[in-house]
Amino acid sequence: MTSGGSFYITTPIYYPSDLPHIGHGYTSVAVDALARWHRQSGDDTWMLTGTDEHGQKMLRAATANGVTPQQWVDKLVEESWFPLLKTLDVANDDFIRTTQSRHEDRVKTFVQALYDSGYIYAGEYEALYCVGCEEFKPEAEIVDGTGPFEGLKVCAIHSKPLELLQEKNYFFKLSEFQDRLLELYKTQPDFVRPDSARNEVVSFVRSGLKDLSISRSAFDWGIRVPWDDSHVIYVWVDALLNYATAVGYGDDPAEFERRWPAYHVVGKDILRFHAVIWPAMLMAAGLEVPKGIFAHGWLLVGGEKMSKSKLTGIAPTEITDVFGSDAYRFYFLSAIAFGQDGSFSWEDLSARYQAELANGFGNLASRTVAMIGRYFDGVVPAAGEPTDIDLRVQRTVADAATAADAAMTAFRPDEAIAAIWRIVDELNGYITENEPWALAKDDANRERLSTVLYTAAEGLRALAVLLSPVMPKSTATLWDALGAPGELTAQPLREAGTWGQLPAGSRVGTLAPLFPRVEQTA
Repeated sequence: MTSGGSFYITTPIYYPSDLPHIGHGYTSVAVDALARWHRQSGDDTWMLTGTDEHGQKMLRAATANGVTPQQWVDKLVEESWFPLLKTLDVANDDFIRTTQSRHEDRVKTFVQALYDSGYIYAGEYEALYCVGCEEFKPEAEIVDGTGPFEGLKVCAIHSKPLELLQEKNYFFKLSEFQDRLLELYKTQPDFVRPDSARNEVVSFVRSGLKDLSISRSAFDWGIRVPWDDSHVIYVWVDALLNYATAVGYGDDPAEFERRWPAYHVVGKDILRFHAVIWPAMLMAAGLEVPKGIFAHGWLLVGGEKMSKSKLTGIAPTEITDVFGSDAYRFYFLSAIAFGQDGSFSWEDLSARYQAELANGFGNLASRTVAMIGRYFDGVVPAAGEPTDIDLRVQRTVADAATAADAAMTAFRPDEAIAAIWRIVDELNGYITENEPWALAKDDANRERLSTVLYTAAEGLRALAVLLSPVMPKSTATLWDALGAPGELTAQPLREAGTWGQLPAGSRVGTLAPLFPRVEQTA
């Protein structure tokens, strides 16, 4: 991707009825790392996250806690969801809440436009509804209950009884967009990624689309339908529109033109809403569809999807309080192939922390800075004529930078980190092979020692730049310790592999361990 282009990326809009767990954190840091990468590459980047605050589930939770729905969502967002961003060092550009007037007003404008264009009509609906999903469930997601729910129909996702609802609602003519959606998936094969997600979506649409109920009249916690205030807009329609309302749809055309369309990163359980309903709504409104939808897998704990209701939820602070936010970000972005399910365990986290961060990257940084301090009074030496082994390091850095950029552009942060980590392994091997501590014993080897330590320091310079979107804290510390000029986040990321950017004569500082050893994991 050429630097300077628009790159608008979103997390799903989170439903804040439960406390955030590491699954929410996984999505947020993935999107943040992608946004940081593009931002530092010179792209016109905008990252959006936020909370979806309407719906029957939220109303019931507020009632159970003896407060109004607005008081309830305010408490959840302020006490749990804003702090999550700080805990994980997420540098989002905007945070939208669906109870904000900017969102509500623009949603009404959008829905009114669909109504005026003839894509919405009144009708009656009877179906089984899951309050947890805020969705009328398709047959494929309805199962027979067991145990205390024997004899009942339950949600396949939440394992809780479904409610039979019969209402007079307004419907969106989703069925009219079946052929256009299939043509979209055909002509833009990377519109839905990965391939497994695309295949699922295509199969679903080919099986036939039914019109979508887009309003509810049984409760009033939501955005009023503009032409009929006895109805509120279906929470998923309300929620999906945040991606457009946040960047000016309806009353800021310049901002909307600058930002839209977006890339959406979502969990695979809400793929159908984003890859089917959302583009159909945009088509009906005469707007561009998103640039792409990427569905990542689930985080599994003990073989089960992360869920507070099933006691598999783990708060992000349980990890960051022990290992730090950079280790959290590194682990989840590198240990799991982005797009596939991944299993979390404390043992794996601890092992990777020690081997890859403490012993690999951290030790490389500490001993390089320490040797420059010891052998050159803290001044980065000038390199002499490079040998083949020095040139090999330079090629590794250049190749890794190119591969990492390609991987990030393809929404594969795990592959990007693997490419960058080849520099870590190469430099550790390089230092072991050249033994600077042995070279320092003989002044006749002074030029060679200079070359070796400059090569190691320049390799660390490249690592700091390339890893800064993934581990912003430790790389900033390393950058300062190297005495590198300028701000780390201002370094052109797509030029990180160009050799020789660390000036000889730079003065290094002291460097405490970037990743202190951890004795206990939980």
